[in-house]
Amino acid sequence: MLNVGIVGGTGYTGVELIRLLSMHPQASIATITSRTEEGMSVSEIFPSLRGRLDLTFVKPSIDILGQCDVVFFATPHGVAMQQAQDLVDTGVRVIDLAADFRMKDLTHWEKWYGIDHQARQLLEEAVYGLPEINREKIKEARIVGNPGCYATAIELGFAPLLSSGLVDSSSLIADAKSGVSGAGRKEDLGIIYSEVGDNFKAYGLRGHRHHPEIVEILRGIAGTDIGLRFTPHLLPINRGILATLYANLSVPAAHEVRSSFEAFFENEPFVDILPEGQFPDTRSVRGSNFCKIGMQVSEDASSVLVVSVLDNLVKGASGQAIQNMNIMFGLDETMGLNGLGLVP
Repeated sequence: MLNVGIVGGTGYTGVELIRLLSMHPQASIATITSRTEEGMSVSEIFPSLRGRLDLTFVKPSIDILGQCDVVFFATPHGVAMQQAQDLVDTGVRVIDLAADFRMKDLTHWEKWYGIDHQARQLLEEAVYGLPEINREKIKEARIVGNPGCYATAIELGFAPLLSSGLVDSSSLIADAKSGVSGAGRKEDLGIIYSEVGDNFKAYGLRGHRHHPEIVEILRGIAGTDIGLRFTPHLLPINRGILATLYANLSVPAAHEVRSSFEAFFENEPFVDILPEGQFPDTRSVRGSNFCKIGMQVSEDASSVLVVSVLDNLVKGASGQAIQNMNIMFGLDETMGLNGLGLVP
């Protein structure tokens, strides 16, 4: 049984970690930290957990967290890098759900996040936690940077095409939409109900923090430079990422597109390639750790369209983090994550 610590248990990714881990047969939540809610019962803030979890929030400390096998950071950017080295030094394995350990390019990281990275040496050994491309490295990792939600959907949608060399990597387009929970659990005028409801808008048009992360990973998959136009949008729903991806085919090989996806994801437990002519919607993955993908080649076989969907709080965050934990500790990768999408 793994003793698990959660730093930052009051946000949406934190409570999603708690929900999923409380049903995990080989994980026991030992401690949940929060500076602002110290001393309060976790189930008082999240009544859905009543009867399943008898813990109170505590102030984070290395003495407490150092007794865990693995610690998840469900915190804002910049927090994990201040504490991760001390935990790793005590033998604790760390999974960060924020962006502190996602990117190797420090210049881009510091530009987009506006702070100096305080754990550069640890960043060098950190593994990007997308199991479908980094499973073997994750097995041995002491620290994992869990991918962003947009990044996961877009990278999984483009990976087979780029790895097989079927598309022109210089002109990729990602038109992506997210549910409001992707913005976090906070007071913000732009995400209150009366602003989001009955509305649909693009944002981050001058650039989004997931863009350099996506480019760095896709460049590694393709082995060449990437040109990506990424536009995020806010949907008036709680959960879900839907990414519509476009790429020009480098050769007119329509029949090879589907086979590239089927081969790339043949043994992947959480990627579902839909039958020809079918496309996924966000409801089909809500509450689950699945990414569902559909595709279509243009009539003149010059381009391909891919639709990739996932739950931003599960495969896009907490579920993928637990998938990484399972891999790191030699457990069945699907353990605790086999729930299906909630319909309706």
